[in-house]
Amino acid sequence: MPTARFQNGDTVMGRWPGSNLYYEVKVLSYDNKTRLYTVIYKDGTELELKESDITSLTVFKQGIARSRSRSRSRSPGRPRRSRSRSPARTSRRSSTRTTEVRKEKLKEALEVRLTPVSMTHENNSNGKHEKKEENNTANPASTITEEKTETESENQAGGRYNLRRRKDQSDGKTEELEQKTETVTLSQTKPPTASAIKTTDLEFGGRVGVFFLMFLLPVAVLALLILCGQKDASIQSFPLELPAFQSLWDCQVFGIVLLWFLFQAVLSLLPVGKLVEGMPLKNGKTLKYRINGFYALLLTAVAVGVAMYQEVDLSYIHAHFLQFYTSALLIVILLSIYLFIRSRWASEDELAPGGNSGYFIYDFFMGRELNPRIKSFDIKFFCEMRPGLMGWVLINFVMLQAEMKHQNLENPSPAMLLVNIFQLLWVVDGFWHEEKLLTMMDIVYDGFGFMLTFGDLVFVPFTFTCQAYYLVSHPNELSAFWIITLVAMNGVGYYIFRKANSQKFAFSKNPSDPAVSHLKTIPTATGESLIVSGLWGWVRHPNYLGDIIMGLAWSLPCGFNHLIPYFYLIYLIGLLVHRNARDERQCRKKYGSAWDEYCKAVPFRIFPGIY
Repeated sequence: MPTARFQNGDTVMGRWPGSNLYYEVKVLSYDNKTRLYTVIYKDGTELELKESDITSLTVFKQGIARSRSRSRSRSPGRPRRSRSRSPARTSRRSSTRTTEVRKEKLKEALEVRLTPVSMTHENNSNGKHEKKEENNTANPASTITEEKTETESENQAGGRYNLRRRKDQSDGKTEELEQKTETVTLSQTKPPTASAIKTTDLEFGGRVGVFFLMFLLPVAVLALLILCGQKDASIQSFPLELPAFQSLWDCQVFGIVLLWFLFQAVLSLLPVGKLVEGMPLKNGKTLKYRINGFYALLLTAVAVGVAMYQEVDLSYIHAHFLQFYTSALLIVILLSIYLFIRSRWASEDELAPGGNSGYFIYDFFMGRELNPRIKSFDIKFFCEMRPGLMGWVLINFVMLQAEMKHQNLENPSPAMLLVNIFQLLWVVDGFWHEEKLLTMMDIVYDGFGFMLTFGDLVFVPFTFTCQAYYLVSHPNELSAFWIITLVAMNGVGYYIFRKANSQKFAFSKNPSDPAVSHLKTIPTATGESLIVSGLWGWVRHPNYLGDIIMGLAWSLPCGFNHLIPYFYLIYLIGLLVHRNARDERQCRKKYGSAWDEYCKAVPFRIFPGIY
């Protein structure tokens, strides 16, 4: 049985398939049957390479050194011996052979000396990133130093190297060749991305699972709203007949929902707030985002106040709640169709890694395009927070007024007040830290299709308000003990949630930030680091733990008579279990042995044994 030349964990130079470019990679495993090495590149890409496509760092460095020594020995400043030629002797040999030699040398320069190797970074125990000394194998520019022409200063100023054939000195005269070679930019020092590779790791049960989800999710939300509005909210009393069409659809309501979306879109385009750059895309570029969600929230509150001053009856939303739901659902369906159609013209760099399976239903559900934009208007970033979260706060306030009206109260009940205050705090925090959204999985990884549009525009505003909607018809008295307990519970959950997310955002943006530089980390082959101290060293995904504690504090004010008010908490736990499983799978594939080391350092999980 053949033995592996390289061992697991070895850092070697691997050739990118279909090219002559070599990159620093880490060996993950070796298959004795196929005789292929599984390696991981700096950008996290995993590929299988033959042994002939892999060379050790030492051999690679020696090859570059020999190539440079040959270049120096043939420098134009070194005199060459000139041989006398007979007048009858043709120059074919010299001209033809010289041309062939030059072509070979040029090919060697393009294949060997232009081999880019990404600069590597090293993480110490306290999380600070220090750049390694730039040596001949770590600096892309050093591999082509010997091939620069006399115009190298001009080329460097432009950020590119224009490679020409070297001048050939013959008989004391300098002869410059006019033929130009291809221009190589510094951006080519990054390995090609595998965006064209089809998505094979299907989620939610694959094609069959997402097919049923597209129908079950809207029906489940409708059933939840029907139960919350009934006097008896038990599942056993659910009406068997379908609601009348008039109770589900109204053109006027559809127009109101459409105007709400347009109003929020106009607020998002206001030239207030700062412009920030998102995370680097697969092609190395970054997109700019206008961060003005908090200002939009304040302007929305002013608009609602003006409407109340003008004696607009906001309880209309409560009375036509099912019609508002179906109108929002119709907009989601139309938007999802538009997004899927426009994605057919998106370039490979613009596709999401999780929504490019080639299956119509699956890609429609997951979303093919990562960041669909209409000029500078980012559709996904807008939908992630603006209409849904603003609508969540507005609906809660409407339910507070509806409770006072239906229960003949002069002031809102303590339970309704706690639900409104707790959830308003969460929404205000989200808009205050809107920039941190740019590092979350929804923006960085997930495509924008039916799943996210339904979740952002329908699921959030109509299910996260189920506690307030439930309390309108099912009041619940709270003692002083329960009020203090719930306030403390929500405060603890919010602290864990905000602290964990702030540490994660600060570290991903700048590991040397004084706020996170003290954290201990584990370096990985991708150049990133895994935090193993603080909240992130106590439990994996502490932000999820904070979410669960807050979700419990939001549900308990509704009492224990029915299960319906706890729908959000049940959904949240299910969602986090799924995300935990996905994160675990992706991190194990991306970080390899470093992830095993991380699991040993942080063994405690929120859902032990589930994934």
